Amino acid sequence: MAYILNIETATKNCSVCVAKNGVAVSLKEYAGEGYAHAEKLHVFIDEALREAGIDYKSLDAVAVSMGPGSYTGLRIGVSAAKGLCYALSLPLIAIDTLELLARRIEITEGLIVPMIDARRMEAYTAVFDAGYHKLRETKAEIITEGPFNEIEGTLHLVGDGAEKCRPVLNSDRFVYHEAIVYPSSAEMALVSYNKYKISDTVDVAYFEPFYLKDFLISK
Repeated sequence: MAYILNIETATKNCSVCVAKNGVAVSLKEYAGEGYAHAEKLHVFIDEALREAGIDYKSLDAVAVSMGPGSYTGLRIGVSAAKGLCYALSLPLIAIDTLELLARRIEITEGLIVPMIDARRMEAYTAVFDAGYHKLRETKAEIITEGPFNEIEGTLHLVGDGAEKCRPVLNSDRFVYHEAIVYPSSAEMALVSYNKYKISDTVDVAYFEPFYLKDFLISK
């Protein structure tokens, strides 16, 4: 039996899930207009554990969404995950945020293009098949008519970066999943468990989030 705490803070959604053997048993999340991660994350962790009927010492691992996404959100999530791993001597599991977003939908034909808003006319994207295998590496894609011309067939666009694509990517081959906006820790449950079973973990001391782009400070 394995209990894994899953933390997703790469976007506006502050999300925590406790999973038992790959099945979510409790979920706490909030996606507000502002980033409330610093205020809510540790409260959500406590509440999720309590709802799952376990304490911190019952955990077998901690999993965290590794990015790309919000610089601040990723820092908060990874810092919390590292702190718990250090304090409890637990392994740390890192999961691709775009894979988690892709897993929010199920398709029978075509490909999935998860898109996280990267400001202006840019989005963090990748391409996955129906089995959630990554077919194209993560990019910071400038939204024009050209980015997906080399890919044939139907493309399912999902995430908060998809809406800005409508004026440009407007042919019938593009399917927009409007209800799915942010990745959730619920999709981490099975992925983190499968990684845990094969000891696919990262070094707690040296792991850093996948920012993809440098953090810029405006003056």
